[in-house]
Amino acid sequence: MLKQSLIIARKEIKDSVRDVRSVVSSLLYALMGPAVVGMVSMAIPRGAQGSKVLIGMMSVFTLVSAFVGGMNIAMDTVAGERERRSLLPLLLNPVRRLDFAIGKWLAISVFSLAGLAVNLLGFAALLGLPSLLITGIGILPLALLAAGLQLLISATCRALKETQTYLSMIVFLPMGLGMFLVFFPAAARGWCRFLPIAGQQIQLESIMSGVAIHLVQPIALGLLTSALAMLALLIAANRLQRDEIIFGD
Repeated sequence: MLKQSLIIARKEIKDSVRDVRSVVSSLLYALMGPAVVGMVSMAIPRGAQGSKVLIGMMSVFTLVSAFVGGMNIAMDTVAGERERRSLLPLLLNPVRRLDFAIGKWLAISVFSLAGLAVNLLGFAALLGLPSLLITGIGILPLALLAAGLQLLISATCRALKETQTYLSMIVFLPMGLGMFLVFFPAAARGWCRFLPIAGQQIQLESIMSGVAIHLVQPIALGLLTSALAMLALLIAANRLQRDEIIFGD
């Protein structure tokens, strides 16, 4: 039931908020983009080329913030509990594995959304881009997808160090794709606007450049991104059915 998932999510959020170092670390990662772009904006010359560089940097940092915000809690939510031998007692409670996974995913999503929101607010305050505040239809679901992928990794890896390695590597997915589209904009075909990560990158660059966006594109992008997030969540719940995942043997 959703009530059980919400109880699990509330417990995970409370435990994570108590870890001040992780919260501060995630906050600094989220604000790193606006800080770096602010310093670069003072160093590069004004003009179309300089603005293009800033827009590319802003979009990449925004994509990365969605993945970084929930990374610490995702690392601890399954893999950490399994290593502390506290996962099995939790799963012995009369709660469906799917409800258990949903609760964990909701907790990770809260931090992923918070990191993305802080990043957007930082750019809005720094560069005066109020349009960034109304881009949630297509961009915010990226945080849900990031949370789903991170939960899947945490539920698949058998050791905390292994989880940390793969969670750090997944951050390079939005970073690498974002930088590729910045340096090779011709590779962004029309259908790329509807693909997760690439679509958010193109949408962010369009908004920052002042280009009008038809409502169909962010709606379709948001729906597809959310669907992939649900798929990752279901796979993670299925992984929790396996004994070797639970015991880590």
